Amino acid sequence: MVLITMIVLLLSLLILGVPIGFTFALSGFLGSWLADLPLGIVASTPYYAIASFPLLAIPFFILAGELMNRGKLIDKLVDIVEVFMSWLPGRLGHVTLVSSSFLGAMTGSSVATVAAVSSSIGGRMLAKGYKRGYVAALTGCSGLLGVLIPPSIPLIVYGSAVGVSVSNLFLATIIPGIMMTLIYMIVHWFNAPKVLDKRGDGAQEISSSFDRDLFKKAPKLLLKSLPALILPVIVLGGIYSGITTPTEAAAIAGVYAILVIVLGKMIKLVELPDIFYQATILSVSIMVIIAFASVFNKIMTLMQVPQAIATYTTTITENPILFLLFVNLLLFVVGMFMETNAAVLLMSPLLYPAAMSFGIDPVHFGIILVTNIQIGLITPPMAANLFVSARINKSSIPEMWPYVLRFLIPSIIGLLIITYVPGLALWWK
Repeated sequence: MVLITMIVLLLSLLILGVPIGFTFALSGFLGSWLADLPLGIVASTPYYAIASFPLLAIPFFILAGELMNRGKLIDKLVDIVEVFMSWLPGRLGHVTLVSSSFLGAMTGSSVATVAAVSSSIGGRMLAKGYKRGYVAALTGCSGLLGVLIPPSIPLIVYGSAVGVSVSNLFLATIIPGIMMTLIYMIVHWFNAPKVLDKRGDGAQEISSSFDRDLFKKAPKLLLKSLPALILPVIVLGGIYSGITTPTEAAAIAGVYAILVIVLGKMIKLVELPDIFYQATILSVSIMVIIAFASVFNKIMTLMQVPQAIATYTTTITENPILFLLFVNLLLFVVGMFMETNAAVLLMSPLLYPAAMSFGIDPVHFGIILVTNIQIGLITPPMAANLFVSARINKSSIPEMWPYVLRFLIPSIIGLLIITYVPGLALWWK
């Protein structure tokens, strides 16, 4: 009865538009009161949830991404990607997708990636003759790639929630991230001729000829974009070589971004306080969700809900294939209605024990969970990526939706491949 009351209140508050952190807090504290739990346990839970060394990576990665964005380094990165994509038909679409993958190594956030790519490339695609709804759909869906390529804030959250190595999670998501990028590029390859006005600039955009003039600019563009290209090398190189932990790599990324942006005079010093402020606001919003979701999860753990789910699923089926299918269906629905980090925090402790009882690798399970919930960012009603892209590209969800489906279905196919081919995530073992 306590659990049902908590879930009903949680869903009701979400529908009413109450901020997610406070939704978890109110539901959790009500549950603790109904379950007659000691106040001291409940009151200390949020503090211990965020007093975690791995979680320090989140504000540092957000700061680095904000600095890169405000310093226009992201635009320079897009320019150099365009040079190497110039031989492909529909090249700006491919530039969008590849740039989103690179930006994941800077922002760690899907929505931030969508905002940056839409601002940098959306207008250029429209000028080439692409349909507005397709441009908005492409840039909105491409944000999924930004989180599959490490570093990834949802993966940091998952690792902290269930005690899995964040470094291993970052390693595991590289191949799935590259695979999803290639799937999206194939989808765009087939769709570009149908959504592009082939008159004027559109004729050049759809051709597969090599742009020699653009390639001649490559050395100059590469030099300008070098600071942005070095950042992923510093972050991932430090982590995978064992020199730094993900948190230490994030701190180095933040300091590096400050030095590059300030010494390169890409921003004025008076802009720094606002950059720190914006990064702080986003970081705090994530930490509040993590803190108060821990109260909700603590009560469910004390009530042995995860163990009950594990027992129930093993009585329904002993087949891990069917279990993973059930998990994917459940996560797909949850992702449609909940914010990504909140969904990861809610579902990870619930499903993790059941996954372990089926002998599923915890790292592989994390990649499945985060990929699935990320797909929720392009599935209404909570499709944050689509709303951000629609606003920046001056489109609407109805105008975008037919084109979103062209990426949504391949995304689900990619998810199933990641789910049932564990070697893609566990290639490093």
